[in-house]
Amino acid sequence: MSAITYLNFDGVAEQAIEFYSEALHANEVKKVKFSDFPQDPNYPLPENELNMIMESSIEFAGGKIMMSDIPPSMKSVTGELVKGNNILISLVIDDKQTLEDYFSNLSVGGYVIMPLSAMPWSSCFGMLADKFGVVWKFNSDADKFLDKVISNKQ
Repeated sequence: MSAITYLNFDGVAEQAIEFYSEALHANEVKKVKFSDFPQDPNYPLPENELNMIMESSIEFAGGKIMMSDIPPSMKSVTGELVKGNNILISLVIDDKQTLEDYFSNLSVGGYVIMPLSAMPWSSCFGMLADKFGVVWKFNSDADKFLDKVISNKQ
């Protein structure tokens, strides 16, 4: 079993899929639109929502992110989409060149919170918010730091 980051969007999931697929050099992209399923005649989606993403995933470098849109007609059930700092994606990659490449690609149209640099807990750490408001953490050796601190406590 693995935990997978799942992102919801307000009608721009397809743009996000394209951006993340390119930025992270995805090796597999899957997406399904609401129009790909027969509509329930009792609860048909409005025409403008049929092209929205119902479910998608991108796979890259051993990782996976899933995404979808929240159609306006479903917000009475799901609630409004709120951008916030309660979810972020953490990429732990020992290959610093790949880490720098992803950082550079994902920062396009967004902003850097902390540039990539050496920290007491990592030889290469940084944070950014991408153009969709999703916050990303980059860490070249998080597991080594955690293992070292835990072993020193024992």
